[in-house]
Amino acid sequence: MSSTVNKLEKKREIFIGIDPGYAITGYGIIAKEGNKFTVLDYGVVSTKAGVAFEQRRLAINTKISCLLELYKPDYMGVEELFLSQNKTTAIGTAQARGVVLVEAARFSIPVYEFTPGQIKLAVTGYGKADKNQVSQMVKSILHLDEIPKPDDACDGLAVALCLANTGVRFAERAVSGYQYGRYGKREWDNLK
Repeated sequence: MSSTVNKLEKKREIFIGIDPGYAITGYGIIAKEGNKFTVLDYGVVSTKAGVAFEQRRLAINTKISCLLELYKPDYMGVEELFLSQNKTTAIGTAQARGVVLVEAARFSIPVYEFTPGQIKLAVTGYGKADKNQVSQMVKSILHLDEIPKPDDACDGLAVALCLANTGVRFAERAVSGYQYGRYGKREWDNLK
């Protein structure tokens, strides 16, 4: 009978979700045991304009490192970089994302990335859900009394939920070379 009980025991896994940003990086940390989620932490790393650029990146690095040390997540999910028209914002976001990925590597945490549409689909069941729908579902799924604030923290929880719900077997590992991303040059050119 004890072997039957052991087979039924569910492994507890910890997921950290990151919504990288130039001025604000959101994070959410959840544990999953069977089908039950527990929120461990969420929040943002805010950096102020006017502070030396390298100090802003160091603040992100320091906070993420502390979170990884404290919670020891099994997996990290990161929102994929969206190449917007604003190149300055895209570059700053990419640098914030890079700082986070370096810390994941330092702690030997596998990183998976998701597009905004994939995150919305995993959390709401609809890939084009609006921000309010995503926020309401994060609150509901995680049995929270209120919607997590600020929005970037809620987005970090949504990324963690996406990874936990999707399962790492079906997720895409983070890739390098954002001129083509996970696509080859030919596929990238066809997407333009």
